[in-house]
Amino acid sequence: MRALADHAFTVWQLNRVEIRAAVDNRRSRSIPERLGFRQEGVLRKAELVGDRYVDHVVYATLASEWER
Repeated sequence: MRALADHAFTVWQLNRVEIRAAVDNRRSRSIPERLGFRQEGVLRKAELVGDRYVDHVVYATLASEWER
C-alpha cells in the first residue's frame, strides 16, 4: 500500500489519497493507521454486505503530509 501511495503522489501527482474500510474490519483499518493516514470520519451504511449495510471509516493523507 505504501508503494501505491508513493505512486499516486509522485507519478499521478495527486493531492489526496483516501482509504475506506468497514468499521468492524480491524485488519483493513490497521493498514492506513500504520501508514499514518488520518481518520476523517464515518460514512453510515456505506456498503451492502450480504443482507446488511455496514459503516465505513474514511482515512486520508495529503501529498504535503506524505513521507517518502
